Amino acid sequence: MARILLIDDDDSLRAMLGIFLARAGHTVIQAHDGQEGLELFPATAADLVITDMMMPKKDGLAVLRALRDNQPPVKIIAISGGGRPHEEHPLVTARQLGAVRVLAKPFSCDVLKALINEVVPNGPMEAVGR
Repeated sequence: MARILLIDDDDSLRAMLGIFLARAGHTVIQAHDGQEGLELFPATAADLVITDMMMPKKDGLAVLRALRDNQPPVKIIAISGGGRPHEEHPLVTARQLGAVRVLAKPFSCDVLKALINEVVPNGPMEAVGR
């Protein structure tokens, strides 16, 4: 399965997603904001980053900007609460900055699982060929 760096400042959501992803067989590294996520990233060997957009210190857009030129490239799923996406919505900007998928909160774990399977269908084995 995949190595996932999960970045979200909502402790309860991050913990719940971490448990769900671990039970699905993924290795999950958790960070409580973008700054911590970027500090942890080099040591994670992550196949996928799932990041919230609205966080203190460094937000999801800062994470996307910092990781979009990473070599080898890392796939990023951006998540965010709020209303319907419009031109200035963080999820729209996240797509423009290279997020491979975006997901509006609230979402079901089944939807997230399906997105992960699309983005990293073969888990770490695909990462070897990146």
